[in-house]
Amino acid sequence: MTSQPTLTKAGDGPGKPGEPGSGLQAGLKNRHLSMIAIGGVIGAGLFVGSSSGIATAGPGILLSYALVGTLVVLVMRMLGEMSAANPTSGSFSAHADRALGPWAGFSIGWLYWFFWVVVLAVEATAGAKILEGWIPAVPQWGWALIVMVVLTATNLASVGSYGEFEFWFAGIKVVAIAAFIVVGGLAVFGLLPGVDSEQAGLANLTEHGGFLPNGAGAILTGVLLVVFSFMGSEIPTLAAGESEDPQRAVTKATNSIIWRIAVFYLGSIFVVVALLPWDSQSIVDQGSYVAALDSLGIANAGQIMNFIVLTSVLSCLNSGLYTASRMAFSLGERGDAPKAFARTTSRGVPRTAILVSVVFGFVAVFFNYEFPDSVFLFLVNSSGAVALFVWLVICFSQLRMRRIIQAEAPERLVVRMWLFPYLTWAAAAVIVFVLGYMLTDTEHNGRTTVLLSLLVAALVLVVAVVKQRVAARKALAGTD
Repeated sequence: MTSQPTLTKAGDGPGKPGEPGSGLQAGLKNRHLSMIAIGGVIGAGLFVGSSSGIATAGPGILLSYALVGTLVVLVMRMLGEMSAANPTSGSFSAHADRALGPWAGFSIGWLYWFFWVVVLAVEATAGAKILEGWIPAVPQWGWALIVMVVLTATNLASVGSYGEFEFWFAGIKVVAIAAFIVVGGLAVFGLLPGVDSEQAGLANLTEHGGFLPNGAGAILTGVLLVVFSFMGSEIPTLAAGESEDPQRAVTKATNSIIWRIAVFYLGSIFVVVALLPWDSQSIVDQGSYVAALDSLGIANAGQIMNFIVLTSVLSCLNSGLYTASRMAFSLGERGDAPKAFARTTSRGVPRTAILVSVVFGFVAVFFNYEFPDSVFLFLVNSSGAVALFVWLVICFSQLRMRRIIQAEAPERLVVRMWLFPYLTWAAAAVIVFVLGYMLTDTEHNGRTTVLLSLLVAALVLVVAVVKQRVAARKALAGTD
């Protein structure tokens, strides 16, 4: 069995602290980690993608969010158990490496990296569209380039720079959505001074065809539409390795995931469907949150939401580049990627891992502009189900890692998965069911997403198995 890779702190590794190659450094402060944990669960997909879910499931979309939210809570609890016991920049990939074998760590690590470099292109394009609308003198591709360059420079400076930018990006998201919930909630109950919204009220949850106007099956369809907006919840477990007290950071992030999902996802979506009838055309035309703000007569609601979405996009870009580079660093550290990926600067920054990740991001941006309906569409679809693959690997890794930790260092089990192993198996079964249900979905591109994602996963797995066999033969030849 392979040994568990550990994060190289300042002062460890081949170099002295402050020298090139001295490893990742503890440059994230507690306030950085706290805001990354709180804001990391709020993706741009919540603001942009919720309208299609509401149009499909009606008020029943609340059940879709609740189901996915419960699944994420369980998966994060499993990941928190493993990461609190052994914080590492590779997070679930490093845990899978030990629990399931090198093939698992290699495969899920590269798939996760692939997911985030594609996300870089998606988010850069989304941000560029908003910025071009404000300053049309700069072409959209120019804004995408500017955004990518600025955030690359931020990540290259130091992990503290990443943390500081993310602190403010996440802070704006948190304040904005909290204000939306408070203002919208007051309006729903008729307590908002100066606002007389005729459409607002709890009756919107049961009128217009009922709570489930399109039937119970729409809940599952809603799950398919909202599940990917939760990707990013695992980022605190990767970032915790570069904090002064990784175990405390992971424990805190894991324990707070329930209220974060309940407040930011369920709370805000509840406000939207209570402020407006679910079948209101404005939800489709303007987007759910803009339509909700407009219904309250808030001036410039569209521009306010554009600013919030832009902040979420920049936050996602910032975290995506950080996450992709740290996964590449971990793969390099374990010999699953070129060793150059594991080299760091005197500031503890894995420069090569960052630059390689952003280069692939730039290539994906190019494909988005030149071949949006072919090459880029393939990239998006083939990475679409990676979130579910990651969660499934976390489930199976935790089943094995619990016994390893209990045998080797039981005192490190400061976070424990509830009702082990029953809830772990239940979560794995739900993930498999969702993947299976996606194969039946042709209306929302679910089948294509799963099949292409499985194709890419199979290719990566083949590479992993071949690599492992070659390494085994070399080791055997060395003993002769």
